[in-house]
Amino acid sequence: MYKNSRLIAEYEQSLNDMKGLIAFSGLALAALAANAEESTRPNIVLFLVDDMGWQDTSVPFYNDQQTPLNRRFHTPNMERMAELGVRFTEAYACAISSPTRCSLMSGMNAARHRVTNWTLELNQSTDRKSQTLLLPDWNYNGIQPDTATPIRNATPITPLPQILKDNGYFTIHCGKAHFGARTTPGANPSSMGFDVNIGGGPNGAPGSYLGVKNFGEGTRFAVEGMEKYHGQDIFLTEALTREAIVAMDKATALGKPFYLYMSHYAVHSPIDDDARFSDSYRGRYDEQLKDTLNEREARYAALVEGMDKSLGDLLDYLEAHPETGRNTILLFMSDNGGQAVPGSRQGRGNRDQNYPARAGKGSAFMGGVHEPMMVYWPGVTQGGTQNKQRVMIEDFFPTILDMAGVRDYQTSQTIDGISFADVVRSPGLQRERPIVWHFPNLWGETQDIEEGYGAYSSILKGDYHLIYAWETQRIRLYNIREDIGEYTDLSTRMPEKAKELSRLLTKYLKERNAQRPAYRSNGKLIPYPDGSEK
Repeated sequence: MYKNSRLIAEYEQSLNDMKGLIAFSGLALAALAANAEESTRPNIVLFLVDDMGWQDTSVPFYNDQQTPLNRRFHTPNMERMAELGVRFTEAYACAISSPTRCSLMSGMNAARHRVTNWTLELNQSTDRKSQTLLLPDWNYNGIQPDTATPIRNATPITPLPQILKDNGYFTIHCGKAHFGARTTPGANPSSMGFDVNIGGGPNGAPGSYLGVKNFGEGTRFAVEGMEKYHGQDIFLTEALTREAIVAMDKATALGKPFYLYMSHYAVHSPIDDDARFSDSYRGRYDEQLKDTLNEREARYAALVEGMDKSLGDLLDYLEAHPETGRNTILLFMSDNGGQAVPGSRQGRGNRDQNYPARAGKGSAFMGGVHEPMMVYWPGVTQGGTQNKQRVMIEDFFPTILDMAGVRDYQTSQTIDGISFADVVRSPGLQRERPIVWHFPNLWGETQDIEEGYGAYSSILKGDYHLIYAWETQRIRLYNIREDIGEYTDLSTRMPEKAKELSRLLTKYLKERNAQRPAYRSNGKLIPYPDGSEK
C-alpha cells in the first residue's frame, strides 16, 4: 500500500514538474518573442527645428529649383538627407510653437487640445490684450500626462513617447520641450514618457546659446541640465548633439530600439553668434535682398548652418554604426514658419523672409505654416525624390507608431492625425485631406490682420486656402497653386467656393468643440466662419 502511494506521489510530482517546465518554457518563449520583436523594431529619430522657415535651407521645397533665398543658406547635410530620402513639399504645422508640439505629442489638432498659443508660466495666459475681443479661456497650462492629477486649463493625454516606452523603446528627449507650463508635470519630458531628458523644460527659447554664458542661467529661459558645459566655449546646438549621441550609445548598449526626439532650440531667437559659421556670411552680397547681409542676418544664417551640422553629426553616427543605421528612420520637420514681422529679419517684413510665401510665424498665410520636411527610411524611401502628399503636424503621432510597428495601443484622447507611413512606403498613393488651423488668440508680436495675424481659423482643401479673421468676420480665399504668395483674394469672385470651405471649416470646429472669441462690447460669441452662431 505504502509502495503504491509512493509511486503515485512520485508520478504526480513528475507531472507537476513537467507542467512547470512547460509553463516556464512558454514564458521563456514569450520573452524570446518579445525580445525578438523589440530588436526588430526600427530606431526612430525625429529632428525638429524651431522657427525654421520652409526656405531657410539650400534644399528646395517650393519646386525642384533653388530660389534666391535657398541660395543664401548653406545646409549640405539637409542636401545629403534629401539625396537619401524623400522631400515632402506640402508639410504644415501650427503657426506658433506650443500648439505644434502639443499636436505632435498627442495626435490632436489644436482645435481639439486647445493649447492654441505658447505656454510658459502656471495659470498665466500669454495672449496680448485686446480692446475689441474677449479671448476664450484656452489651455495655457499645456498638455499633461493622463496619469497625473488633473490641472485646470490643461489637456490630459496619453503621450506618444509613453506609448513607445511601453512597447520596449528607449525614449530620448533632447532640446526644447515647451508643451507644459512651469511646475506642471507636463513641463518635464520625463513625466511624458521619456527615459532621458536633455535640456527640456517649460521655456520656449534658450536664455543664451553660449556655453560661456551658461545657456542663460539665472533667467526664466535658462536651459536646464546642461551644467557640464557651463563656462565652455561651445554653442548649445553642438552640446545638445553630443548628448544625443551619448544617449543613442546607451540605448544600443541596452539592446533596445530608441526614439530620439532631437528638438533643437535653433533657430529661435536670441540670434547669438555661432562663430563657427558666421564669418562666411558677413558682408556677403545676397541676390534676393540686392544688398550685403547685415550682422543679424549673418548670425541667423550661421544658426541655420549650425543646426545643419547637427543633422550631419547624426548622419555620420548612423554611417559609423551601420547595424544601427540600417535600422533607423529619420524624419526632419520644423515647428512653424520663419520669423517675418518687420525688424525680425533683414528685408521687407512679411515679404522677403519666407519668399515666395507671404508673412511668417504667427500668421495664417503660408509663410507661417508651410514647413520643410523630409523622411529617410532605409530600404523604403527612394533617394532624391519628392512627395506632394499633404501632411499636418498631428499626423506624426500615428505615423511614428505605425513605423515602429506599434498598432495595439489606446489613448485617452481622440486622435485627429492620419498616418503617412503608407505614403512613404508607396509614393504613388495620395489622399485628399483638408488641413485646419485654429488660433482664437492674439500673438504678442503683432496683430496685423491684413498680414494674417490676430485671431483666425483657416482651412486648406485642394488648391484653395480660406482664412477667417474672427475680429472682423472677414473671409479671404486664395488659390495657393497659382498664387503661393496669397495676394489675390478670390472670395468675391468665387463665392460658392468660399461658402463651401466656410461650411467645412465650421463643421470641423464644431465637431471638436473648438473655442471661440467673443466681442468685448456685448460679450456675445463671434459667429462661426459660415455665419452660424450655434
